[in-house]
Amino acid sequence: MRNQLRGCLKIKAEGRQLYKFINKIHSGRIYCFGQYCKNDMFFCEIYRHDLSRLAEFAKECGVTIEYTEYETLSSKLLRYRKRIGLIIGAVLAVFAVRYFSSVVISIDIQGNSRISDSVILSALDELDIRRGTSIRNINMHRCENELRLMVDGISWAGIRRTGNRIVVEVTELVEKPDMVNERMPCNVVAAHEGEITYTSVYDGMLMRIVGDYVYEGDMLINGVVSDSTGHVTTHHAMGIIKGIYKEKVTFTENYSSELFLPTGRTEEEKYLCLFSLKIPLFIGKNDYANSEVSVSESSSDIFGRQIPISIIKESYTETELTKKDFTDEELAELLNSKIYLYEQNFLSDVTIISRNISEIKTTEGLTYDVEYTLEGELGTPMEIFIK
Repeated sequence: MRNQLRGCLKIKAEGRQLYKFINKIHSGRIYCFGQYCKNDMFFCEIYRHDLSRLAEFAKECGVTIEYTEYETLSSKLLRYRKRIGLIIGAVLAVFAVRYFSSVVISIDIQGNSRISDSVILSALDELDIRRGTSIRNINMHRCENELRLMVDGISWAGIRRTGNRIVVEVTELVEKPDMVNERMPCNVVAAHEGEITYTSVYDGMLMRIVGDYVYEGDMLINGVVSDSTGHVTTHHAMGIIKGIYKEKVTFTENYSSELFLPTGRTEEEKYLCLFSLKIPLFIGKNDYANSEVSVSESSSDIFGRQIPISIIKESYTETELTKKDFTDEELAELLNSKIYLYEQNFLSDVTIISRNISEIKTTEGLTYDVEYTLEGELGTPMEIFIK
C-alpha cells in the first residue's frame, strides 16, 4: 500500500561513467532496488521523490537516463490532478453519501389499516421526524410514546432505523364490537315473496317448510313457543330460510347528457422535490377552470442509496361541461355497465338464477327493466313487543 502511494519509477541509464553514476547512487543513500546491468546499460527502480537527485547525479557523470512509471494509485491521482471537475464531483459524491446516510430519506409505516398514513405522517412531522431530519437527533423512545398519545386509535408504536430509512410500526386499537342482544324476543318473517328451498332453525318454531310459497311479511320462524302444559315462552328466533324470489330493477340513460369532456388543451408542470420542499420548475399557472390531473414521480439514487431528490410531473388535461349525444349502441353499453355494477355491489351474496331484460325506447332515452330470479335469504328478524 505504501508503494502505491509513493509511486515507483523504472530507470534505464547509459553513458561512459556509468559505474561512477552507480557509486553516487549508493553513496547518496537513494533507495534503489531491482538493480542489474545489461549491454552497458544500468537498470533499477526508485521511488518518485528520488528522481530529482538521480537526475543531478546523471548530469554530473554525463549519463543519460530514461524512466517509466508503474501504474499506482499516486500516479493515477497525479494524472487527474488538473481535472478539477472530476475531483469536485468525487468530493461531492463522498459528501453526499455520508450526508444522506445520516439523515432520514424515507419513512415506512407498517401495521395500520384504519388509520391513514397521512395522519401518522402529520404526527411525526410535529415530532420533527420528516425527510431530511438528522437521525441521531431523533429520540426514538420518546417519539414512540408521543405518537401513541397524539394519534387516536394506536395502542402501541415502535420506531426503528434501517439505514437511512425510518420504520414506524403501529398496532391499532381493537374496536369494541356492537352489542347484539341475541335474547331480544323476535320472529323471523319473509322479506320477499317467493318459494322456500331450504330451512335450518336454530331457535324458535318453524312455521313453513320447503316448497311452501310465502308472501312478504309471512311468519317463517315463530319466537313465541308454548309447551304441552300451555306454558308460553318467548325466544330470539334464529335460522336460515332460503328461497327463490323475483326482483325488478330499472336503469335509464338519456340520449343527450352534459358531461365533463377533454377540450384538447393540456399543460405539464414539473417540480424539483428536495426532502419535503417542492420547487416549481415552470413559470405561471394554468387557467383551467376544470381539469383532470395525473401525477408521476421519478426519484434518484447514488451508489444504490435512495436520496430525497426527485422530479414530480403533474399533467393537466382541461375539461369542460359539454353536451354529448349518444347513439343506441352507446346507451346500451352504458346501461349494461350499470347492470354489471349493480350485480357486483348488491347481488354478490345471492345466486342469480335468471335475468330478463326488457328494453323501452323513448324520445328522451333508453330504459332497461331487469327482472331477476334470485335464490337467497328470505327471512328477516322482527322484534316482539311485550307489554
